Formats: sequence, structure tokens, C-alpha cells
Amino acid sequence: MALFDAQVTSRLLDLAGRWLSGFGEGYFTVESAGHEGDAAVAAALRPTDPALLHARSGAFYCVRAAQAAGAFPPAPPPPAPAADTAFTASPDAAPGAADLGTSPDTTSREKRSTNRDAERSWSESAPRGAVSYQDLDADPGAGGAAGSLPSGAGIVVDADGDATAGVPDLPQPAPDDAYAAAARDVLRGIVASAEEPAAGGRAKVFGRAGLAVVPTTSTAGSHLPRAVGLGLALERLRRGARPADDEAEAAPWPADAVVVCSFDDGAVDHATTAAALHTTGWYDHTGLRIPVLFVCADSGASAEGWVTATLRSRPGIRYFAADGTDAAVTYRVAAEAADWVRRQRRPAVLHLSTVRLMGQGDGDAARDPLLATARLLVTSGYAGGEELLARYDERGWQLRRVAEEVLDEPKLASPVEIVRELAPRRPVRVSRAVSEAAAHAAGPGAGARAEAFGGKPPELTGPLTLAQSINAALADGMLDHPGTAVFGHEVAARGGVYGVTEGLRDRFGAARVFDTLPDETSILGLGLGAGLAGLLPVPEIRHLTSLLGAEDQLRGEAATMRFLSRGAFRNPMVVRVPGLASAEGLGGHDRNDSSLGALRDVPGLVVAVPARPDDAAPMLRTCLAAARVDGSVCVFVEPIALYHVRDLYTDGDDEWAAEYAEPGTWADRHVPIGRARVYGIGSAEDLTIITFGNGVRMSLRAAATLAEEGVGSRVVDLRWLAPLPVADIIREASATGRVLVVDETRRTGGVGEGVLSALVDTGYVGAARRVAALDSFVPLGPAARQVLVSAEAITQGARTLLAR
Repeated sequence: MALFDAQVTSRLLDLAGRWLSGFGEGYFTVESAGHEGDAAVAAALRPTDPALLHARSGAFYCVRAAQAAGAFPPAPPPPAPAADTAFTASPDAAPGAADLGTSPDTTSREKRSTNRDAERSWSESAPRGAVSYQDLDADPGAGGAAGSLPSGAGIVVDADGDATAGVPDLPQPAPDDAYAAAARDVLRGIVASAEEPAAGGRAKVFGRAGLAVVPTTSTAGSHLPRAVGLGLALERLRRGARPADDEAEAAPWPADAVVVCSFDDGAVDHATTAAALHTTGWYDHTGLRIPVLFVCADSGASAEGWVTATLRSRPGIRYFAADGTDAAVTYRVAAEAADWVRRQRRPAVLHLSTVRLMGQGDGDAARDPLLATARLLVTSGYAGGEELLARYDERGWQLRRVAEEVLDEPKLASPVEIVRELAPRRPVRVSRAVSEAAAHAAGPGAGARAEAFGGKPPELTGPLTLAQSINAALADGMLDHPGTAVFGHEVAARGGVYGVTEGLRDRFGAARVFDTLPDETSILGLGLGAGLAGLLPVPEIRHLTSLLGAEDQLRGEAATMRFLSRGAFRNPMVVRVPGLASAEGLGGHDRNDSSLGALRDVPGLVVAVPARPDDAAPMLRTCLAAARVDGSVCVFVEPIALYHVRDLYTDGDDEWAAEYAEPGTWADRHVPIGRARVYGIGSAEDLTIITFGNGVRMSLRAAATLAEEGVGSRVVDLRWLAPLPVADIIREASATGRVLVVDETRRTGGVGEGVLSALVDTGYVGAARRVAALDSFVPLGPAARQVLVSAEAITQGARTLLAR
């Protein structure tokens, strides 16, 4: 009966969404009709198992709410495996609608849309597929005898010895039971109420921290890579890894938790789904444990047999299947699958045959899971048809009351409210975290630090290159944060593509520095899940072009987590990526790319581009601290061409290399997010050059040439491209009244456009000019010089500007 209540609530929520949208008050109509069998899946799991749900998971959410409130019957012991429902993926796979009357009182809602049909009820709003339940036989005995007496049945024996079983009347739903509370959550999302518990009116999602339901975006399959990462992280934490704040109890999930991740058959053909399943199987093949239960709701939209063939053929992922319209069968198989994943700590997929009803499809109404559950209750003698219809009506009135209440709740009404949880910045706390790391490295952690660096810390090794400085800062970060993990394609075995992570696995072990598949979507997914589990992931992507291929994991998943959960969930992460171009176009256009616009466009994302070795280490420390303190998602773009450069003006001058700062100076040399670095050349009164990355070295060389001509320049290294250091830009531009923007990204959509816009927006009235790369891909060899920025082009651009 509890499953029936959840399914009824979910179906009525679909009707409520249509009712609300009918008069302009509902803003989301993706419906769960036909997918209510996932209520049984929720019942087979624990309320502490993290769940990442797709958009048709209303019944699952209702059951999870009831479980968390203690209002759902405890689950019986898991059933024994059934041969007809459980299959291994391959021979070598591992063993073992009520009429609710008129519209709301118009005297209290005069401002509502006049497009609403005041006499139209929820049931009249239901399209084809919203089946009436009048065909339920009111006689509990009709349609088959019960196999056993229902719980609560009484037996009366008369004088002649005849026994009569009596079933007690069903209690009506309580006005504010757990299902009503779940319905309130969902309805608040539909009407964009600011009091909605997950996104607070920013989006309609299934999510709530207290229910262990992690909000996901509606992009098909985009949440699966995160689920894989979360499963891997949970297992690592269970085996002794420590969360980023060094507190064992900080891990938000139980040690034996199972990650459940649902998706529909439409997502099976998406690249992110394929990547997640492939990565899961690969890790299982290599012996790593990932306790994830994938749940595919298959409504039959794909070619017949395709989804089954796709899911069953996945190596390393055990396959289970059930009729998702039959609650009893679904529960039995789901319980078996969940128990297998929990005991084995290995992945499985539960393939449910479902149907899409109402506005989301034209499925077979005879397979309606709600009708099937009702018939099961009637034929088993647990309830009569009239009782269930009365219960359905009563629940409908309950939801009608809740819907009217949420209509009057406040909406988000200001930009500040909307962006409050997008990416909070607490620079004082970040600075304090850097200071604390410095104090630890110079004090209690000095011995461990000396041992990690083989007795010779980096500040004693002489001037370092950009790559060496990043390597040392990563090591210091891992010493400071026990939950920090560095991973990516060949970062452990080879030190990454450019050797930046060389030696880290030897110092910190394979559990914290490890190799992954080369697929960027999967690498970012591992980071998303690890951050959600309380670790501090530092994934490396091989090239900037590769990162852009998986950019939705940053835009749609990483950057939206706080936005969709009001800060209840975070996925801190520092993504390292070699980027920008080399003068000779070494490796071709796929290894030389300056397309940073796609990253700068992501709300809340921090984009850092260190140019100098003595900036790289403090900027990386700032990113790690911001991730830990604020849950920030940072992209740390490392200029390929500057990795191993030591000289600035002439060969052998060693002026580009820099000493690594000793811990005692870290606090004083802290680089806050959004602050630029300024170099004064000559009098520094004639020209301001604003640049970043490779442009810094070229601009300093150009400024030296101009100084010989009597021109004094200020060279501004932006360092942070998102957010831009606007205050520094305006101050330095105003100091000379002449601005040359040097932008190695493309002329169209490049960083320079953002700098010039900032100047215009703040009322700058001086002269300005731009030197930028051409709108072209970077060709191979010397031809690259024809499209990229050069020191000569900067010098000539400055002369032209000064001649105005």
C-alpha cells in the first residue's frame, strides 16, 4: 500500500503540473507517468544511498521522502537471486485522476492569469494515457484469490465452525504525511517557489540533501559520469582515504552506501552514458570497485532489443532486468540487484521495461504501473476497488490544497537572490586557509614535507621553471590536504603529457595519484563524484581542445551544483589543463588551442592562467584553498610554450625562472582570485599593456624595446580570466590613458573583448587598441607565426597607438 500511495502521489503531481501550467503558474511539465515502478526501486534501497535521478522519478522521490521520515515499512531481507531476472553481462562477467472541482479562490488570487479555465479539473486536464481506475473490481475476491491473508486481517469463527476473514478499512492519508511533504517539494519546483528545498526556485529538479538525492540537470545521461566518480570515491573512503578537511566523520555517506543512478532509454545512445558505462567496466576489469546501481527505464522508444543488447553487452557490469510496471517483480529484482552491489562493491545495471503515458508518449495504457499495483492490491485481498478510488480522490484533494498553498509562496525577485549560491567568494577565508597551510608546512608538517621532497625542498633547489613550480605546488597541496587526489591520463606513470606531475605517485602513492582512461568526460566525472564525496580532486586534461570536448561536464554539472542545491551540495575541483599555443604550432591545431571563451562563459567558473613560475605556485594554492573553502570549480590553464622556459630577454639570462617561495612567505605572497600583477618598465607613464599567458613574456620584451625608444610602459598580467581583475584594469588604464590589449586568443570571442567591454562599462575615456590572434586554427610549423601574436606585432601596435 505504501508503494501505491507513492505511485498515486507521483501521478497526481503530473496532473497538478498540467493544471498549474494551464493558467500560467506551472513552468515544468516533464512527467513521470508510466515510470512509477521506480517506487519499488527506491523501496529496495536505503534512504542514505546517494541517488542521482532523471527527470521522470516522481515516485522514487516520494518513497525516499517517506523512508527518510520513518513512514515507509522497513524492507524485508533481500531475496535470493532469481534465474529468470538476473543475468551476467557476459560469460566472463563477475558471478555471483480525481475531479478537484473549480480553480482556486479568485478573491485571493486576482493576479493569476486569465487564461485559466476555472471549471477545468485536474482529471479533465489529463491527456490520453491518464487511465481511469473505475475498472477496478470493488469485490476483493474477484479476479483471483489471495495467496495469503493480508496484514491486519481478522478471522471470525461462527457457531457452525465456519471461518470468515475480515480486512480492516484502509486509513485515509494524513493531511501532512511524508507523501504530502514530497509533493510540496515537487510542486514548489513546478511553480518556481523560492522555498523549494533543492534549487530554491532556480530550476525544477529532484534533489534534497536530507534525502541523499543529488540534483541533476536535464541533459540526457550527463549525470552518469558523476555517479561513477562518486562510487569510486565512496569505495576509496571506505578503504581509508581521508576527506579534504581531514575529518573522518566529514564523509557524508555511509561506508556501505550504494550509488543509484537512473536514466531513460533515450540516454542510452548519448556519449556521456556510453563513456560512463565504459569507464565503469574498465575499472571493474582492472580490479577497482565501484558500487553503482544504474537503473534504465526503458519505454521502448528505441529499436526493438537495442537497449537490452547495449546494456547486457557491457563487460564488468552485472545485468538485471524486470517488468517495471509490476511493482512486486520490480521490488524483488531491485532488492536482489542492490544487495549484490552492496555486498560485492561492484557495478550493476537494472533494466526496467516501462511505458510513457500522458503528454510524454503514447504508450500502452493497459500497462499503466499504477493500475497494475491497484489490481494487485485488489486481487490479493488487501483492498477493494472502491477503497482505492476513495484513497486516490483523497490524495488528490490533499495535493490540490498543497498546490494552492505553494502558489502564494514568494518567487526569486532579484539578481542577488538568484546568483547568491552560484559561486560564493570568501576571499578572507581563502587567504586564511593559505596562511594556515603555510604555518603547517613551516611547523608541524615540516618533517613530512622534508621527507616528501627527499630532504631538499623546492625553495632550496634554485630557480624553477613553470612546470617545476607547478609540480612543487601540487606536492605541497597534497601534503596540506590529505583528501587531495591527482589523476588523469598517464599522470602517474609518465607524469602527464608534459611531465608536470612526474614523481608525485612515488611520493604519495597510487591511491592518491593514479592514471585513468584518456576520455575527458570520464576524467571530469571522476572529479565531480570525488568532490561530492568530500575529496579534493585535481584532474589533468591532456589538452585544451580535449577539455572543450567534455565542456558540458563543467558547464552543466560542475558549475551548476551549488546553483541547483542552494549550496547543500558542492563539487570542489581544480582542473589542470595545458593550453594556448606554441610559436611553432608543435603538434598541430589539436594541441595548440586558445579557445577560452567557452570557459569564461560558464557562470561561477574560475579560470586561472599563470605565466610566471613565481605566480603559478601561489595561484595554484589559491585555487586549492578556494575549492576547499568555497567549493569553487577552477580551471588552471597552463601555457604549454612556457612550461620549460627559463630566459626572458636573451638566451641564458635565466630571468623567467624564479625561486620557489618558502612556506613562511606564502601568506605575504598570496594571490587572491581576480587580482592582476603589474610590471613597470621605464617611466611606466606612457602606455598600459594588458595581457596574459604567453602575452606576458612577449609584452615584457616589447616593453623593453619601447623603453629604448623612450616609452615607459606598464604591463598588466591579468592572471585571472574569470573573474577578470576589473579594478586593476581600470586603475592601470587610467594611469596612462593609452591601453594596448594583447590577446593571444582569437580576435572574435577572445579575452580582449572582455577587457575592452570592462573599460567601456566603467567609463574609460582614453585611447585603446588591440593586438590579437587571427580567427584561425593554429597551423603546423612556422606557419603558426602568421596567425599568432608576436613581440614584434605588440611593439608595432604600441607605436601606432602612441602616434595617435
